[in-house]
Amino acid sequence: MTKTSDDVFAFLDGLGISYQNHEHRPVFTVAEGDDLREKIPGGHTKNLFVKDKKSRYFLLTVEEYATVDLKTVHTLIGASGRVSFGKPDALMDYLGVEPGSVTALGAINDDEGQVTFILDESLMENEIINCHPLRNTATTSIGRDDLLSFIRATGHEPVVLKVTV
Repeated sequence: MTKTSDDVFAFLDGLGISYQNHEHRPVFTVAEGDDLREKIPGGHTKNLFVKDKKSRYFLLTVEEYATVDLKTVHTLIGASGRVSFGKPDALMDYLGVEPGSVTALGAINDDEGQVTFILDESLMENEIINCHPLRNTATTSIGRDDLLSFIRATGHEPVVLKVTV
């Protein structure tokens, strides 16, 4: 059964991880949330859900306005050939989210370890990382190291790697 933002918060609480959740209007793109930046400090994220030719899935979490070269990123992340965007049904199946709500916190829904979580080095320079809590009507602020702990606690080993240009 797909977990919800309440499940994410309960999981974080169970791990003893502090976070701050900010409710807001639905935000589907980075640009739509620009006005929220001054109210929510820290690094804001953009997430790219991609798959390779062998149907291996990757979630690339980068700084909101960073650029990822989709023609070459496969050489950095260990993908088999060029990557393409994953379909919405795979996004829902693996991360339990719809387009516009993609987040590293979706690791909580990937029970079978089908997704590799890659966090860009530049993003991880921020002490606080801001992610959607499985829905685009809120932003959850979490410490950089706590985000790594959360992902590990879901059974994934996050990869911190320079994937932006």
